[in-house]
Amino acid sequence: MADITDLFIIGGGINGCGIARDAAGRGLSVRLAEMGDLAQATSSKSTKLFHGGLRYLEYLEIRLVREALKERETLLRAMPHISWPMRFVLPLDPKMTFESDTPVSKALAMVMPWNKGHRPNFLIRAGLFLYDHLGGRKILPGTSSLSLKDSPEGAPLQDRLQKAYEYSDCWVDDARLVALNARDAAQKGADIMVGAKVTEAVRENGNWRITLDDGRIFHARALVNAGGPWVGRVIREVANLDSTETVRLVRGSHIVVPKLYDHDKAYFFQGGDGRIIFAIPYQDEFTLIGTTDRDHDGSPLDATCTPEEQEYLCKFASEYFAKPVTTDQIVWTYSGVRPLYDDGAKSATAATRDYVLSLDEKGAPCLNVFGGKITTYRRLAEHAMEKLLPHFSKAGPAWTAGAPLPGGDFPVDSVDQQIARLQGDYPFLSPKWAKRLVRAYGTDARNILGDAIQASDLGRDFGATLTEAELRWLMSHEFARHADDVVWRRSKLGLRMSAEEIAAIDAWMTNARQAA
Repeated sequence: MADITDLFIIGGGINGCGIARDAAGRGLSVRLAEMGDLAQATSSKSTKLFHGGLRYLEYLEIRLVREALKERETLLRAMPHISWPMRFVLPLDPKMTFESDTPVSKALAMVMPWNKGHRPNFLIRAGLFLYDHLGGRKILPGTSSLSLKDSPEGAPLQDRLQKAYEYSDCWVDDARLVALNARDAAQKGADIMVGAKVTEAVRENGNWRITLDDGRIFHARALVNAGGPWVGRVIREVANLDSTETVRLVRGSHIVVPKLYDHDKAYFFQGGDGRIIFAIPYQDEFTLIGTTDRDHDGSPLDATCTPEEQEYLCKFASEYFAKPVTTDQIVWTYSGVRPLYDDGAKSATAATRDYVLSLDEKGAPCLNVFGGKITTYRRLAEHAMEKLLPHFSKAGPAWTAGAPLPGGDFPVDSVDQQIARLQGDYPFLSPKWAKRLVRAYGTDARNILGDAIQASDLGRDFGATLTEAELRWLMSHEFARHADDVVWRRSKLGLRMSAEEIAAIDAWMTNARQAA
């Protein structure tokens, strides 16, 4: 009989890689197949936040918000290199209104009909009080009031905005989060296969027989469908399961513009249509603005930020910033498709962000993963394992809550020290270069730099401080195969590189793969 793996996971997004890491750490044998690159779709195209989801309180998604808030600090401790605290400024604007079909807006319309759908300040403060206390916050500071008059936070905003609330959430490098989960899973024995599309999964002799598009066949005791936007296709076309469960594909688009202000805080803006957007410091020199919520038809890989969405985000931001944000300022856009569990909500905005784990046990088990937020990926993985544990009595206990991701084995408040020490040990590094390496790789930066004494020891410089040594690391440790994997997912160096430089990276990586 062929070798049988305990778990075969379809999908190399955050949920698939998170489950692979958790399962491998419990002693199970794991294989993961990703048809493209890790985090190729939804998981590299988020708003880059570990957050509870303040606006979900209006939908009374209390369980989801509480779990996400608890996870913020757990995750912050585990990955201080790729995640860090951020303060969010929420300007108070009399024009702010609820989206009309939220439970809270409906209740308020009955109690205060004269308010005509506007968000009263007392309700915003009450929501922030809940946000501060639902999750057992220990590291992050709580909400405070802020005068926007003659303050750095108020300087880029319109003069009509005089007061704001300021609260805490966390930034995260989403695509690096996926790559590090995959790397940790591999270190614990998982077989991570990229560029490996599953074409068929059938139950056979009490197990699963899985076929890849290159003809390879694997066997597994259990199947995990973490296909993200493709979870429905896997159910219907790959595994042929008898299931009526479906996903609702919701497109979230973002724009990136040259930075609009000089401080390091983000803004939470509320629009007249009841929607919200963020304006976030991005890659030192830019501001990220997003996101939209639109139902999406077609392939998730075809998702783009449409001209209409670009105009919408610019107009929305311009209602708050003193200097209008215009489409000709946009230097980059990206759009991701969220695979939300189809709960029958009227609008894309109202569709639940909670995750649903559905276990099909009509033979060898198959766990289908619907929805989820990047902030709750670790808990989703734990819950996935709880559902699968009856089939794997040898599996160890939950372990990920206190375990750092690769490179994250240092205190949350010592990032500046890590950067200074790295630059001290490698004097040829500029401050920006040292910061980038620590923010991407943490303590693993030293493994990339090795015994280099000068920059030339790291090999060819492809631009924006990306060297051969770093490319080798990304290929050998983080499953990168192409230039886009490097410059748009495992880093955002594409914002600072020319098309010719990116083409040179791709040629070098192609030669390296062929020589391996």
